[in-house]
Amino acid sequence: MNETEQLLEQVADRVRNSAQGRGTPLPKPLADGEIARAEGILGFALPPLLAKLYTRVGDGGFGPEYGLLPLRQVIERHEARRASGWRWPEGVLPMADFGCGMDACVDCRSETAQVLLFDPNPGEPDLAWYVDSPGLADWLRGWLDGSAWFCDESGLGEEFDLEPVPWAEFRSRI
Repeated sequence: MNETEQLLEQVADRVRNSAQGRGTPLPKPLADGEIARAEGILGFALPPLLAKLYTRVGDGGFGPEYGLLPLRQVIERHEARRASGWRWPEGVLPMADFGCGMDACVDCRSETAQVLLFDPNPGEPDLAWYVDSPGLADWLRGWLDGSAWFCDESGLGEEFDLEPVPWAEFRSRI
């Protein structure tokens, strides 16, 4: 079993265990054809790991914060963000709702599927984009093992005043 397969199995196990605890079923996985249809609408391919999450684990509802968005909502949010007053970078897809208007996004042009944090709250496009994780696999591992910043319920992140790293590629991608 390769590293990606192990990660998918760990995510699926966590999702199954948390669904049993909640007593509410998660959306069923999508068919491969639904991924291809979504990619046709978007005009670019989903990172392979993200596509496998949707086709092997479920159509959203699991993961950090409010969880991955169902693929239909990913497309709707992507289109809404691009139509809004915000300059939305090409190839970047919102994938998870972090509340307060913030989204965890995946850079579909990045070989590692870099995860970005979009935070419109400062009100300035140049200040809205941060690197959350060098890759989607790392982001998922941080969620699984509790080491990611969004898993910190101790408040230590605020105590140490951790500064997010701005996404340097923002200007070149709009």
